[in-house]
Amino acid sequence: MKTIDTSQVTPAESIQYLQNAVAPRPIALVSTVDSQGNVNLSPFSFYNVFSSNPPILVFSPSRRVRNTTTKHTLENIEEVRECVINTVSYDIVHQSSLSSTEYEKGVNEFQKAGLTEVPSMKVSPPRVKESKASFECKVRDLIHLGDGGGAGTLVVCEVLMIHVDESVLNERGLIDTRKIDLVGRMGESWYTHSNGDSLFEIPKPLATKGIGVDALPDEIRLSKVFTGNDLAMLGNVEILSGDFFKNDENTHRHAKDLLRDGDVEGAWNILRK
Repeated sequence: MKTIDTSQVTPAESIQYLQNAVAPRPIALVSTVDSQGNVNLSPFSFYNVFSSNPPILVFSPSRRVRNTTTKHTLENIEEVRECVINTVSYDIVHQSSLSSTEYEKGVNEFQKAGLTEVPSMKVSPPRVKESKASFECKVRDLIHLGDGGGAGTLVVCEVLMIHVDESVLNERGLIDTRKIDLVGRMGESWYTHSNGDSLFEIPKPLATKGIGVDALPDEIRLSKVFTGNDLAMLGNVEILSGDFFKNDENTHRHAKDLLRDGDVEGAWNILRK
């Protein structure tokens, strides 16, 4: 295994490892205004949700590595402590990327990216009409992590209003993951989006108390066919019924195929003698 001492590499080298290994990352398409009312729009993939009560989102604009300068988004927020965080779905990912271009201060990236401003209800910056969900936020805190190139500033945002496109809601009025088709940022120039075969579901261990991999019969646990993921699926059952289990590779491969389709119960049925 290659080991990197972060004190011995440049920020540009560090970010290559960080961004490629910490992925996919959600994207915040952030709209802000300065004290003169000039609008700015820019995407950030150092971003996530950190609390539901109060509802808190955090994103981080980093200083440019080449010259340590800050981004217009941060400069605007230092003047007007409000923003709108807009989601990025696959249908606007190229427009979102275009808005990251380093235009001169005062240039409206909504216009450059061909996106539509919609007035917000409680904050000054507009939201993005084409985004499937938008969060109007007041900025509670700015936490500066350094002043060198690549140093970030945590922008702690409290959500005041949530807007969701009804086209992505399910029959219960909640967001359907498959419909919203969010995009994730990978390393370098790579992205991923949450749709089709890339989506898979895992029953939460909180819903059941699984017996665990360590409690599986030796015939299963020591199998050369099953991966760690396979064993974890088999171990996420509350009760293991039966005392005897098949130990031949063909049966295990059949069970593995069922596990690939998410059929844990079917896999156990063929594994029992």
